Amino acid sequence: MQKKIETVQTLLEALPFIKEFNKEIVVIKYGGSAQESSQLKERFAQDVLLMYLVGIKPVIVHGGGRQINEMLDALSIIPKFIDGQRVTSKEVMRIVEMVLSGEINKEIVSLLNSHGAKAIGISGKDAKFISARAKDFAKWGLTGNITNVDADVITNLIAEKFIPVIAPIADGGEMGHPGFNINADLCASYVAKAIGANKIIFLTDTAGVLNKDKKLLSTLNKDEVEALKADGTIHGGMVPKVDACLEAVEGGVHKAHIIDGRIEHSLLLELFTSAGVGTQIVL
Repeated sequence: MQKKIETVQTLLEALPFIKEFNKEIVVIKYGGSAQESSQLKERFAQDVLLMYLVGIKPVIVHGGGRQINEMLDALSIIPKFIDGQRVTSKEVMRIVEMVLSGEINKEIVSLLNSHGAKAIGISGKDAKFISARAKDFAKWGLTGNITNVDADVITNLIAEKFIPVIAPIADGGEMGHPGFNINADLCASYVAKAIGANKIIFLTDTAGVLNKDKKLLSTLNKDEVEALKADGTIHGGMVPKVDACLEAVEGGVHKAHIIDGRIEHSLLLELFTSAGVGTQIVL
């Protein structure tokens, strides 16, 4: 009986958050271990389905850097990075699109649909809903910066009760153009801004933003983030994550969250509990 009471108490704790986020759009950047572990994939699908069933409108943007590298290795193509960003030649762009759009995107869609969701996979090339230009063609090739997101494409899918699953590939704007490889974190932020998302959540392989004593910082504003970047507390791979968070909140998204995707049901814990499990970033 005590266990049943605790279950009810858990549901009651979630109730105010379910009310608050009902009919709101939540963009999820899906990557890291959560995208690679079979067990975590299942938990992710369950979390997204529950969000959907209680009236939240999830939109998923996924990465796939490890899988791209594995395919390049299988084809004896050596990956090249400058300043931590992939150099995307035309040859590599073909592999990027094949892995992101043809493999990972469809796997996520199939996973969600097998759990009873109504997911649909697209890339920025579909209906040209994400446009981009070369970041610096001489340096990074077909690695791009987003210039426009056509929000109507996503909002129309949401209106038809779909869960959009987006591969971060942008349209090049010219007939026959191979398209652009887009950083998945920034792609998620640009999509979240364009469609008026209430929240954006980044699933990562860390607990969130940590201080110098390796303790979790539960809430940060823009000034605090910039100070932590300046003194080196935020460094390495966390820098583009927090930059993507700031890009989103400066564009009108209410809150951005960085959470540990290695924790089962981390999405639900962040959304539906008072304490949460990661770092939230606000203006």
